[in-house]
Amino acid sequence: MKPLTTPTFALVFSCCLFATAATAETLCTGFGPQTPRDISNKAGTNPRTFTLAPDATKMNLCDIHTHTNAEHKGPGFTVFAGGGEHGGFKCNETDQLTEAELEDPGELAYHGVKPGDTIEVHWVYTSCDGIPGPGLGSCLSDTCANPQLRVEAQVFLVVNDPKALDFTDFAYEDNKVNGLYQAKALPTGTGEPVRFAGSTTGPSYTQEVCSPLQVTWSVRPQCAKLDINSLNRWAKNGNIFKEDHSHGVRQLVTAPELLAPID
Repeated sequence: MKPLTTPTFALVFSCCLFATAATAETLCTGFGPQTPRDISNKAGTNPRTFTLAPDATKMNLCDIHTHTNAEHKGPGFTVFAGGGEHGGFKCNETDQLTEAELEDPGELAYHGVKPGDTIEVHWVYTSCDGIPGPGLGSCLSDTCANPQLRVEAQVFLVVNDPKALDFTDFAYEDNKVNGLYQAKALPTGTGEPVRFAGSTTGPSYTQEVCSPLQVTWSVRPQCAKLDINSLNRWAKNGNIFKEDHSHGVRQLVTAPELLAPID
């Protein structure tokens, strides 16, 4: 996820650095549970708890962005893509795509993604009153500097196929429901989302330097195919978030001391 600065703290959700190996002596302590994680592993011993954010339908959408490769690891995305900002995990079906699905679509308005790539999409919701806009500053306001935050996440396998899912079906496009800003839809059919307490992610954080912020996560466990041309349309038509490229990832948090147990 992307950086956001307030007078008291920085909220960072994207473009992540390689998480250096931490020992018991160097693990950051005194912080709440961290993200990203292996959602198949429910274990965690972090003692910090907080009230989970309401359902997304009861909050305001404030940001949508993507990461190239999945930040999380899950049943449908277990293929390790390496360390560093461009590492993470790939969908299990990556090596099973056809030549047609991998065909180069030509120049795109949305950068950092090509057919065959995995992306993790984050729909970020806030308890603040505000208007969706560029950057995660839209998730805060002058009167709401410490909101409850929720991230709905879906991992996609990007293909060149108009029969695959259309990203614009999950976009914002001035949609309001019951007075709240909402995505037109959230993905379904990819398994029951795994919900857990976590943190923001970002290049400033590793297992030795923790994020201090609290985020409720909802991560779907299976991949779905997404048409790359629909991502291009989202960028070309001028989405309100001004997103024109896919971001990097933060490496997986694995230390039990830094993870919350998943019910």
